[in-house]
Amino acid sequence: MADQRVQERPTARVLTRRRLLAVCAALLVAVTTSSSGQTPAVDSSPAAARAFNLGQFDQVETLLRSATDERSIVLRARGAIARGRHTEAEKLLTGTVSSAPAGDAALELGQLYLYLGRREEGTRLLQAVLTRGSRNSPADLMRLGLAARALGRFKDANAFLRGASTLAPEDPAINTAWGELFLEKYNRADAVRSFQVALKADPSYVPARIGLAQATLEENPPAAKSAAAGVLEVNPNYVPAHLLIAELALDDRQRDDARASIRKALDVNPSSLEARSLDAAIAFLEARTSDFEAAVAGVLKLNPVYGDVYRVTGDHAARNYRFDEAAALTRRALDLDEASTRAYADLGMHLLRTGDEAGARRALETAFKADPYDVVTFNLLAMLDTVDKFETIRDGDLIVRLHPDEAGVMREHVVPLARQALETLSKQYRFKPTGPILIEMFPKHDDFAVRTIGLPGFIGALGACFGRVVTLDSPRARPPGQFSWAATLWHEMAHVITLQMSNNRLPRWLSEGMSQFEERRARPAWGRESEVPFARALDAGKLLKLRDLNEGFSDPRLISLVYHQASLVVDHLIDTYGEPALWRLLRAYGEGLDTDAALQSAFNATIDQIQTSFDARLVRDYAALRRALKTPEIPDDPTVEQLKAIAADNPDSFGVEMTLAQALYQAGNAAAAIEALERASRLVPAATGGASPNALIAQIAIKQGDTARAIRALEAVVKVESADVESARKLAMLVAPLGEAARTAAAYGLVAELDPFDVQAQAVVGRHALRQHDAARALRAFRAALAAGPPDKAVAHLDLAEAHLLAGQLGDAKRETLAALEIAPSFERAQDFLLKLIAEQPAGAGGAP
Repeated sequence: MADQRVQERPTARVLTRRRLLAVCAALLVAVTTSSSGQTPAVDSSPAAARAFNLGQFDQVETLLRSATDERSIVLRARGAIARGRHTEAEKLLTGTVSSAPAGDAALELGQLYLYLGRREEGTRLLQAVLTRGSRNSPADLMRLGLAARALGRFKDANAFLRGASTLAPEDPAINTAWGELFLEKYNRADAVRSFQVALKADPSYVPARIGLAQATLEENPPAAKSAAAGVLEVNPNYVPAHLLIAELALDDRQRDDARASIRKALDVNPSSLEARSLDAAIAFLEARTSDFEAAVAGVLKLNPVYGDVYRVTGDHAARNYRFDEAAALTRRALDLDEASTRAYADLGMHLLRTGDEAGARRALETAFKADPYDVVTFNLLAMLDTVDKFETIRDGDLIVRLHPDEAGVMREHVVPLARQALETLSKQYRFKPTGPILIEMFPKHDDFAVRTIGLPGFIGALGACFGRVVTLDSPRARPPGQFSWAATLWHEMAHVITLQMSNNRLPRWLSEGMSQFEERRARPAWGRESEVPFARALDAGKLLKLRDLNEGFSDPRLISLVYHQASLVVDHLIDTYGEPALWRLLRAYGEGLDTDAALQSAFNATIDQIQTSFDARLVRDYAALRRALKTPEIPDDPTVEQLKAIAADNPDSFGVEMTLAQALYQAGNAAAAIEALERASRLVPAATGGASPNALIAQIAIKQGDTARAIRALEAVVKVESADVESARKLAMLVAPLGEAARTAAAYGLVAELDPFDVQAQAVVGRHALRQHDAARALRAFRAALAAGPPDKAVAHLDLAEAHLLAGQLGDAKRETLAALEIAPSFERAQDFLLKLIAEQPAGAGGAP
């Protein structure tokens, strides 16, 4: 959708040790397999296994206290680990490992040692599992796969788990373990398939349920949250579910809710490094420096080389758009753990978002050398290889990078518009952003997606801003008419101002709301597509409260409405308190104030007071539109006379007028149909698409040969559908024969903006600029026309030569004229123009420079 210009939030999560332990439990929970690899037999302790899956760790201990077999001891140890009782678990496992150095106990103890930073001991145990372990059964192969994965041998891990799955294709534990491996490497499609297979076999299997929630998180965060909540109903002690809910709350800036979930996780496991790291991240985000350092110290006391405490904090700093701090934190992670490929990969992503592409490449290449199976790292390096071939245009503090196939055309549009946006917005906000500001435009949407989040897809997004870096789709990244690249660029440039002005600390609802507002302020036609859906949602009571607006950006069902609602909130704040107060709000966030304190500082108002006045404004401003969108009951197959009577009784009903218009046209009364459509247009001037009365009027008028009426209708269409290039083309073709040069140029100018590769539109704009003696605009249009591949290159070269002459650039004019003549030596217009250039050439000036 055209209004979904997503301000990127890096939300990919890395598989944690705690979740890996949960998968390991499956070696006991579900099955054991005969040496022949046939149908699994029932576990010897099904009650204990079920209790573990439900988080009933005391029950596990009670059931297995007197058991002496390895599987029972390992399950007791896992119960202890799940509660942070590491010394107790080590004691249980050590004796068993001495007698079974390649079994489940060795795997568990090796992983525990790695978790606690005792890497030499952990690696030695896991190597023994790999080299001495049996390979006869699915459980054996799964054990080997988990050991290989813990050692970073991902290719081997994949092979072992594939083998286990081949022998036991429906085993929930094996498929979950395999899904976790895919998820760690960002292969979400295969991860989803594996988790679904696991859940088909056992719908209650907790690790698979949380794994599926993680794998589908980016597509539907509310569904992931609901899934995690469902897991906690089954197992209230499942720490990964608590932490997933905490992370989702942090993404929505609901930090109190996140703290509550983290506290629940720590109540279960006070030694959870993941939970403690999230707690440290919150302290950092809230500028509680002493609390942050204390939290870090607590983590490092448990594991002295746990660099993830800094890496996770850096990840959350990045999710809050604080990319410079994210990079610094991730470097601290590498100071502790210089072998962390995940930290190098994260550092590469953070540096990309600061504009340091050279530093990003170095970090990503280091990560890739150690782990060539990470999809995001591979994608980012491939993307950088592509971007290295882009053409770079520098304009003061702007750096614009364009694909070489598009640079000739798009540089004539992107650079001046970006400059205009930056200067206009800087003046409006009385703020000069820190440069340089890097803008990268991609002709392939998936390249934009990878540059932005590391993975293809990201379908709803058109552009992204990180403060000093802007990325966006080019006009060719999507079919014509789907979006306005110019509106997208302006939207992102507004983010540059507001992010920097707030030290990258403003909440997303405000950032997106201000960018949407600035679109409309720049051009009223931009950003109107959501007016009617918003009014319907308002009437249905489906709008979010201001306190909950951030959550709407995570919900694919609400995101379009939330963008529009946030922009209306900004409009309301400016009207109510004045624009300087809005600037104060940005600076208040920049000082670290939370929303309640920032609103009080800037407006001397609470969010509830603002909610009340905003609600009143919506009631007032949308009363007429809401009334127009109500449609009375209309009988099946009504006659024209019935519809006229209903319309007379309901003169404010848009739906009745549209239905009447259709019936009148089908009855052969085109004039009356247009009259009904005109009434509908007055009722809902922002109607778009198939519900646009003016689009239908244009169709009827064209068929009737009423060019003047068709033009008026199409002019109304493009005022509310800013990306409708086909209506713009129809308008231009209808206007051109009228001989009204300015009107024709304006119509073709819109076509050229929406589709800069339209040679005819560029040529018309250029010729009008020549007549207006606007050399700069003529040069831009004719250079774009020539770069777009015109059917007659000789004419395009000569048009450009005339623009150069107007600009006083005789040498360039002569060069382009000679290029025209080289293509068409008998081109009389070019011959005459060359003689004119020679005549105007100063005496003594030789050939072309």
